[in-house]
Amino acid sequence: MLSKKAQYAFKALMYMASQPDNRPILIAEIAEKKKIPLKFLENILLELKKADILDSKKGKGGGYFFRESPKNVSMAKILRLIDGPIAMLPCVSLYFYERCNNCDEQQCGLNDVMIQVRDSTLKILEKRTVADIAQEHS
Repeated sequence: MLSKKAQYAFKALMYMASQPDNRPILIAEIAEKKKIPLKFLENILLELKKADILDSKKGKGGGYFFRESPKNVSMAKILRLIDGPIAMLPCVSLYFYERCNNCDEQQCGLNDVMIQVRDSTLKILEKRTVADIAQEHS
């Protein structure tokens, strides 16, 4: 399940991607338009900036904007940044692998199914971008 933080991140990014000319957008504008608590949004956008997805400009005409085109920002990248592993089990995660307690991966039927679930999910999330979902819902 997507965390509230991830849902807010996607809402904010979709709003930003739907604006013309990648103009800097004030946090307050995004918070108001998308009904996101301001303090929560500040932390999310700062995290996205630290990950080089967004950048910011101070002063008059300032705000947050995309560092690279939203067409190049996959949903998988955002989801991993905000919520961590996409896989439902740590033993099938590509970037956050951890061996499950008291489990033999070679003998675990659940492991095999969860690899298929992970691969199917990633096939969609890595192909779809922030620009895609912003365009579909604008």
